[in-house]
Amino acid sequence: MDAEELLLPRSQLANERLHAMIPGGAHTYAKGDDQYPEHLAPVISHGRGAHVWDIDDNRYIEYGSGLRSVSLGHAHPRVLEAVRRELDRGSNFVRPSIVEVEAAERFLATVPTADMVKFAKNGSDVTTAAVRLARAVTGRTRVAICGDHPFFSVDDWFIGTSPMSAGVPAATTELTVAFPYGDLAATEELLTRYQDEVACLILEPLGHTEPSPSSQLLPQPSAGRCPRSSGDPTPGYLAGLRELADRHGCVLIFDEMITGLRWSEAGAQGLYGVVPDLSTFGKALGNGFAVSALAGRRDLMERGGLRHSRERVFLLSTTHGAETHSLAAATAVLTTYVEEGITAQLHALGERLATGVRAAAESMGVGDHVVVRGRASNLVFATLDENGQPSQQYRTLFLRQLLAGGVLAPSFVVSSALGDADIDRTVDVVAQACAVYRKALDAADPTPWLAGRPVKPVFRRLA
Repeated sequence: MDAEELLLPRSQLANERLHAMIPGGAHTYAKGDDQYPEHLAPVISHGRGAHVWDIDDNRYIEYGSGLRSVSLGHAHPRVLEAVRRELDRGSNFVRPSIVEVEAAERFLATVPTADMVKFAKNGSDVTTAAVRLARAVTGRTRVAICGDHPFFSVDDWFIGTSPMSAGVPAATTELTVAFPYGDLAATEELLTRYQDEVACLILEPLGHTEPSPSSQLLPQPSAGRCPRSSGDPTPGYLAGLRELADRHGCVLIFDEMITGLRWSEAGAQGLYGVVPDLSTFGKALGNGFAVSALAGRRDLMERGGLRHSRERVFLLSTTHGAETHSLAAATAVLTTYVEEGITAQLHALGERLATGVRAAAESMGVGDHVVVRGRASNLVFATLDENGQPSQQYRTLFLRQLLAGGVLAPSFVVSSALGDADIDRTVDVVAQACAVYRKALDAADPTPWLAGRPVKPVFRRLA
């Protein structure tokens, strides 16, 4: 199907209804219709495994499912069985449920580098709780974030550093500073400059593969330091951060929203052997159900508990944080990962996809312009123009062709529900898209293939 033949009249109407009632037309900015070619933002009817159907009755092979949260595929039988069992038993009570015990035991058995865990509903809940806890135990106010990582929280301490900082007081933003990924010397200089002021270092324990929304406002790595595109940190880097945090008396926090389960069942900390003081998990943990986790050292976590005589820390207290069906989903997900070797499956599928996409791009003469990078279980792609620069216009062209071929792929992040036939079909569609890409490069102008405005960055100051 040619991109011009893909029509989504019902989705267009539904998008108009969404915008009339919901600011931004979606509940996550990354799902907005501005992230897709004009008039080609499908509204989903349902999903099964690695496939989704839109309300115009088009079927797609889906990547990046649920913003990386649905790593086992949609409506996974084992997860649904656990959820249905709890739905018949009640979802929320005036006292803790035994399901909370079972979920915590399963989590800590899977992530043995943590001593305690507390559950919530989304990533921002737990990253902000980690920051608050770090400030409480250190008595310090500044937060040092990795300026090369794209997102940590919807709360003011992070959003104030992004281009979408409207509504955040400058006094709050000034308490957040940034360190460059992979540069221990620059990080030590930052900690020395703000001696005894930095409560924590927070970062994703992975290599930099995506642009950071905070990059417009915060200090960046100096020229010549290009983070590894494999998604793995430089050997010794995380251990070096661990040593810096210890020496400067600040808390080391790993944001494992992406790396949790996808890097290993125990997250990146389990793979690389560097133990943070606190870590946060979400996304894959619930396979689409709302659950996140703050985990860490007992002496820190207990400050949010009752078994001490110090000043109390309001760590996490959420009405719906312990909904039984979500915790049952998490328990089922963790069990499935361990028993079925899901992380290894994700890596194998990602390797097959990356190899195929790179070969297709090379065969069409655009191997230097359609670039796949990241760890095999967490692949993203870059679309570069004729000068080798990132291009939203070329991304628009590429997405249009993928959609026309039945591939919904804001990234190439795989789920374990994909089969070999899905990967092969995706590679065929990518090859067709790359043929059009080559035409646009030869013309030095992708405009004729856009059929509307280009897709936009998620984080930008103006709508």
